[in-house]
Amino acid sequence: MSPPSLEAASTTMAADRSLFPASQSRVECLRDRFHQIRNFTNALCVDLEPEDCVVQSMPDVSPTKWHLAHTTWFFETFILKKFVPAYQAEIPEYAYLFNSYYNAAGDMHRRDLRGLISRPTVSQAQRYRASVDSHIDDLLSSPDERLLDEMEPILVLGFHHEQQHQELLITDIKHVLAQNPLYPVFREPKTGGRSSATPGSQSSPLQFIDFEEGIVGIGHDGDGFAYDNEGPRHRALVPAFSLATRPVTNAEYIAFIEDNGYSRPEFWLSLGWMTVNEQRWNAPLYWTKHDGAWWNFTLSGLRRVDQSEPVTHVSYFEADAYANWAGARLPTEFEWEHAALSCPIEGNFVETELFHPMAVVSAVSADKPGKGQHLHQIFGDVWEWTRSAYSPYPGYRAVAGALGEYNGKFMCNQYVLRGGSCATCRTHIRRTYRNFFQPEKRWQFTGIRLARDAQ
Repeated sequence: MSPPSLEAASTTMAADRSLFPASQSRVECLRDRFHQIRNFTNALCVDLEPEDCVVQSMPDVSPTKWHLAHTTWFFETFILKKFVPAYQAEIPEYAYLFNSYYNAAGDMHRRDLRGLISRPTVSQAQRYRASVDSHIDDLLSSPDERLLDEMEPILVLGFHHEQQHQELLITDIKHVLAQNPLYPVFREPKTGGRSSATPGSQSSPLQFIDFEEGIVGIGHDGDGFAYDNEGPRHRALVPAFSLATRPVTNAEYIAFIEDNGYSRPEFWLSLGWMTVNEQRWNAPLYWTKHDGAWWNFTLSGLRRVDQSEPVTHVSYFEADAYANWAGARLPTEFEWEHAALSCPIEGNFVETELFHPMAVVSAVSADKPGKGQHLHQIFGDVWEWTRSAYSPYPGYRAVAGALGEYNGKFMCNQYVLRGGSCATCRTHIRRTYRNFFQPEKRWQFTGIRLARDAQ
């Protein structure tokens, strides 16, 4: 996921302060927001055992312990070491172990070997968090305005950085637990709210909404926080298109499977076809078949696939192949952003603590007036693959220094996803948010929304 821009972060607190009473000072808002986010990370781990927190099940996955320490390293490196002249790291070697991609911040341990590090222990990583939190509290106890002006953008950047790692912590621990044939439960199913339909039930028929051709504004407008890859804002020609009113469901994807979709090369990109055969894919990640029925591993354990839920844990290759099979295509990220402009940012995010997509319970008629307000579940539940390669917007320049380092350099061989998922923080997502992954990746909550060219 992409790092924030320091320039954009400087105006973020206007949005974050809305979470607190107007009577609170700027420094009180910052301190309270810091503790909210840090405490939520801790809460995500409350049911995990130490043994759960040290496993690295594949190179893309980081152990939970590493996430806890890396997000702490961020505040230590970019706040305490910068703004507290007398600060001395208690264990300097942590800077090597818990750096990630920031070459300008020093050397780092290999990502694919993080699971081999048994020390520091989980409890030592938690003490590291508590120590840095205490130092941040001291720093925010009585900062002068000049210091606060300089520190605030980096603090806010750190808030969003930790929210990114909250999502990664959830998707990583799901992959870890899925390797266990006992199918352990991360969190018991939560009752209340919009529940899933009865397993095996069908969603309403898929419909499409038409959008006219236009020259539209794309990218963040500078009001509030954004990552630097969301700008500069620019105009783009978007030809007429249609977008599905809802995500593709498990039932619809099962029809693709049953029509031998995984064994018909005419639907697949060449690299996708090679990947399917090398990896022996025949269904989404975490799916398995028992006695003729599909089951999937969830963070609430193994359960039968609910056919009315959005399909998830599919790669770009699978999303593209399904779209070809369905006689449609994936939307461009510009079509997606244009369509989502009128949609409220609401849905099934991590704050609901369901940790799983919700069933598609309804879809409105496409012949009603208006556009974006009729798109269902465009935010939350599943990240939606687009057919757009992750590349810079016109005029993009990576910000200087370590904090802006690892965004632009990843603009190669990846595809853009939009909308957030059930593991994304509601206060972290935007209509202009550009997530990105390589086309073969499946361990995130990634799904499909279809598009069509104008008739």
